[in-house]
Amino acid sequence: MQSGSCSFQLWKVLVDWDGTTVFRVRFVRTANAGSVPVPFTKFLSGKGTDFSPLTSAALAGDSVYAEIYRAVSLIPYGETRTYGEIAEAAGTHARVVGNAMSRNPTPLIVPCHRVVGTDGLGGFSPDIEIKKGLLAMEKKVSKKLSPTSY
Repeated sequence: MQSGSCSFQLWKVLVDWDGTTVFRVRFVRTANAGSVPVPFTKFLSGKGTDFSPLTSAALAGDSVYAEIYRAVSLIPYGETRTYGEIAEAAGTHARVVGNAMSRNPTPLIVPCHRVVGTDGLGGFSPDIEIKKGLLAMEKKVSKKLSPTSY
């Protein structure tokens, strides 16, 4: 197992992985130096829109949470879905989706920041400002990537 960190805004993003499987991603204030898979540095600098060839260990299995994580993984870069929309896709309830998002072991790879409430952003641990920053970055990059219409 390898562990390393990179930066996003005022946070360090600590990543634990083995080959192409990511087991844990955490936002922390301080972290030991160490390399992370290139897709993380590209994504967090606004120069990448996905994490391929990486995958999350949380996507495996047939649990309700794994089903939710798979549904969340299908949300396109720069878009959001509500807790209710994810619940419908996963065959569960919005509160269960909220619980799964709060326990997501691999945020970013399973982009829980793209899951929002019908009347607001919802939550994000450890700080809602991270969610705001990630959504703002994706919106900005998406505008640059979309074709200009005349």
